Amino acid sequence: PLMLLLHVLSIQVKCYHEIITIGYRVYHSYDLPWFRSLSWYFLLCVNYFFYGETVADYFATFVQRREQLQFLIRYHRFISFALYLTGFCMFVLSLVKKHYRLQFYMFAWTHVTLLITVTQSHLVIQNLFEGMIWFLVPISSVICNDITAYIFGFFFGRTPLIKLSPKKTWEGFIGGFFSTVVFGFIFSYFLAQHQYFVCPVEYNSETNRFVTECEPSELFQMKKYSVPPLLQAVLGWETVNMYPFQMHSIALSTFASLIGPFGGFFASGFKRAFKIKDFADTIPGHGGIMDRFDCQYLMATFVHVYITSFIRGPNPSKLLKQLLILQPEQQLSVYKTLKSHLVEKGILQPSLRG
Repeated sequence: PLMLLLHVLSIQVKCYHEIITIGYRVYHSYDLPWFRSLSWYFLLCVNYFFYGETVADYFATFVQRREQLQFLIRYHRFISFALYLTGFCMFVLSLVKKHYRLQFYMFAWTHVTLLITVTQSHLVIQNLFEGMIWFLVPISSVICNDITAYIFGFFFGRTPLIKLSPKKTWEGFIGGFFSTVVFGFIFSYFLAQHQYFVCPVEYNSETNRFVTECEPSELFQMKKYSVPPLLQAVLGWETVNMYPFQMHSIALSTFASLIGPFGGFFASGFKRAFKIKDFADTIPGHGGIMDRFDCQYLMATFVHVYITSFIRGPNPSKLLKQLLILQPEQQLSVYKTLKSHLVEKGILQPSLRG
């Protein structure tokens, strides 16, 4: 998990660099003071904010042992805002005559790039901490759809799909959809059998490493389902055993194959708008890193929204970690309030001492 986290960060930085470089060349902003320095400064500020939030959420016990980190976490949002304000003031001070409009173009360009790359890559990391399966299945589904859509389009493609991408066809689009749903369903079956992939990623402060050990939730426990009557005649089965997560994989695969490609269409429109073939030449024959991850960012956002809307419930473990950060008197106050609430509901017997 730690290597994947660092890998996501490196991809984010490279994608950001490619888009900022395009703006630098398209707008001929060679004479703008501080433009590149400010762009990278804002990237640093936003990453500090998001990764600081991640540290506060998932490394609470580690932070509790170090007083200097407690200060940074307690005032994290204020520090982040102060850092951003510093960059904002630096931008205002850098404004020069005859370049005002161009400087504001680039200021907006920087912020939209931050929204596309940093915010969505942070969601990738959030998905990763929910369990490796929420990271691997969506990413693999996008890759599968990209490959199978190309194969079906190459052999059977006749009908153009969209003008932004003339080589894309309806045959490839439809073939990619069915192939991706089948792939996601089968791939999920194999991953759901292993704790390493289904358990939330947590940091163990005693061993100083990430752990993926837990009692798998109901999503990853085999259940028996009744086969719809129409399919019973075809398959000859009345019931089938499968993991509930496999049903969710159908939703993820459907999005990856029907909506995910629109991230690629958006990127194609962006490149056409600025008359460029690729975002960069990082990968020979494939363009830049952003050319390979345009659909992945959109997919990551959907997965995060899907988890928060349909999967994630109250997390006692995470709440306990946050309570442990509080001062002893604050913890005692929470204890008394919770005890009083449980007594009122009749769950806990009142103390004889009164």
